[in-house]
Order: sequence, then structure tokens, then C-alpha cells
Amino acid sequence: MSWQTIGSAQESPLRRLDFRSKLAVLLAVTFLAMLWESPILTGALVVVVLALCLIAGIRVSYLVRLLRLMLPFYAIVILTHGFWNTTVGRTPLWTAPQNWPWIGGSLTLTSEGLAYGGMVIFRTLALILVIPLVIFTTDLNALIAGLVRLGIPYKVAFVFSATLRFVPLLIEEIRSITEAQRLRGLALERMGLLQKLRVYSRIAVPLILGSMARSQQIEVVLAARAFSGSPQRTYLHETTMHAVDWMVVAACLAIVLVAVWLRLTAGLGRFSLAVPW
Repeated sequence: MSWQTIGSAQESPLRRLDFRSKLAVLLAVTFLAMLWESPILTGALVVVVLALCLIAGIRVSYLVRLLRLMLPFYAIVILTHGFWNTTVGRTPLWTAPQNWPWIGGSLTLTSEGLAYGGMVIFRTLALILVIPLVIFTTDLNALIAGLVRLGIPYKVAFVFSATLRFVPLLIEEIRSITEAQRLRGLALERMGLLQKLRVYSRIAVPLILGSMARSQQIEVVLAARAFSGSPQRTYLHETTMHAVDWMVVAACLAIVLVAVWLRLTAGLGRFSLAVPW
């Protein structure tokens, strides 16, 4: 099982790009998400990244499952900023009635707070979606070669790639343990949240033991092959920056520079106390 299997990234123009050009996209999206404080611009950034994920062939069910997983966090973010962000909150939308105990007349929902909460949600969504866009469309061997070409020590690149290989194995191990429990008559679909938490807490023990066993096997295999981590080595998968890759890097750099210039000169992307929509 691999990252590509989880996300089901199909053959696409993004998959044929060099990892270094995809890394430029990752850095550009991260920088823009941190630079912009406007819900409109950060929302547009999310739409662009999501469109790239769909073009790359990343499974829609994976994206939906990812968003569903983040929904409780986003609900907390929108409520926290909507009610208690007094730094930007100016225009009240709703105030708790006076007859409500403890919070009556003091708890106020503001439009600016909701807007800022939406910006935080869009910012985190952009950062979350751009990672599978890069990882799922890159072969791990090409990823190692690309990191080494960037000057990253080979040991660091190898540890990073080994971690990426290890996580899908853990996910597959969880699935195997869960299926074994279902074969024994455990119906997770009929359980409540607390019951599911108890079941998954019991799964943690064999999962940790299995992970330790796998890590020891990897250590033995590396020692048997006399792994030294020397960068003086040949690669089966060579990486080359083509014209399209350089165009992607140049476009990312140009977009970042223009965004910084517009932020400094025209204030584009700055959060306003007025409702931004």
C-alpha cells in the first residue's frame, strides 16, 4: 500500500512534473495562505488548490473524508472567532437574550468574527489540500532524488521517505485489525461514539507492537545491506527539470512577488474591520 493508493492519484500533467517544481507550488501556496488575511482571497486559493487536486486525479472520496474529519475543528474555529474575537469584532449579528443565565446580554456574535473565522478555515484548508497534491502525485523514489538534488542530506531524505512509506503501512494494519474484529462479530457501524473510542483504544496496543516489529525489521534490512547514507551513489530514477518545470517555478515566484508587492502598496489581502464581502 502506498500514498498513491490512498489518494488514487491518476496519470496527469501534475504527476509528470519534477518534485522540485511541485515543491515550489507547495511553498507558494503556503506563503500566500500566510500572507493573505482576506476570506475572499484565501477562499479563492482553496478553490484553486482543490481544482488542482481534482485535475491530479486525487480521489474525491478521500477529499470528502478529509473535510469531514476536519468539520469539528472548523466548527470550533468559526464559533470561537464569531463570539469571542473581540479584536476584529465590531458589527453584532446576534446577542444572547438578557434572560439567559450567565451569558445573557454579554455573548455577541459579530460578522467580522465570522469572517475572520472563515479566513482561518480557508487558510488551513489550503495548507491541508496542497500536501496530498504534492505527495500523491510523486513517486517516493523520485521524491528522494529530488530532495538530494536540492542539497538535502541523503540520510534526511531517506528518513523522510521512509516515514511516508511507513504511514500507509500503519493505515493498512489498522484496516486489517478492524476487519479481524468484524469477522469476530464486532459491528462498529452500530456502535456509538464512546463505544468506538473504546474499541479503537484496544486496537492501539497491537498496532504499536506491530509498528515496533516493522521498524526492527527495517533496521535489520538496512544493516544487512550495509546502509551508510552516503550521497555518493547512483539512482535508478533520475530527476530532470524540464522547460515546463522551470515555467512552474517561475510562475510561482512571480505570483508570490506580485502578491507581496500588492500587499505592501495597495494592502491587498489585509483583513478589514468592515465585513469583507
